[in-house]
Amino acid sequence: MKTLGGLLFSILMIFALQSCAQKPKKQPNTDTHLSAKELSKYSQATFAAGCFWHEEALFESIKGVKEAVSGYAGGTTNNPGYKSIESGRTGHAETVNVYYDPNEISYATLLKIYFAGQDPTQVNGQGNDRGTQYRSIVFYRNNSEKKLIEDYMKGMKASGKFGAPLAVQVMPFTKFWDAEAYHQNYIDHNPGNRYVQIVSIPEIKKLQKEYPQLVKAGRMY
Repeated sequence: MKTLGGLLFSILMIFALQSCAQKPKKQPNTDTHLSAKELSKYSQATFAAGCFWHEEALFESIKGVKEAVSGYAGGTTNNPGYKSIESGRTGHAETVNVYYDPNEISYATLLKIYFAGQDPTQVNGQGNDRGTQYRSIVFYRNNSEKKLIEDYMKGMKASGKFGAPLAVQVMPFTKFWDAEAYHQNYIDHNPGNRYVQIVSIPEIKKLQKEYPQLVKAGRMY
């Protein structure tokens, strides 16, 4: 029979293996990304909702999204990195910057995907990912986006679906910092990672099942 100390250690190890806050294996930067000139043709939307690994993969599977980039936003320090933001002291959150074609998908639809892909009532985190660096934030770039966000959240509150207040912050967009290269397309590079298998992919599958009409051909998980 396991001792109480051994049982507690096992539980802690399970939680650690199911958290985004683990040292990632560095991957070579072999991805082909759109150039800055190509990306400049598209609109941008910036969201934070827990671990950026599955937020990036989720949005990249959606029709009309040309690219999603993992990074950091919402803080005040310059040049944040993975190690510094994981301390929770930089003010930044793990974030994705989404490049999309507004002729193919609307900002309102991106909001629907964003809110459906998380627990919007969880404060400072999603699931086992806890801390201000995992808080949920939707960033707006203009008053039109701000109104869409506020109206959407009003509708969520009025629906009576949630048993707790919404914890999603609404903030003006200021600066997005790209994460290190080994974080980009992390799930594609690390499909066997325990966190990816237990947390990320099931969450993506759940949302894709809810909105199959929005998923790109061949991008169902």
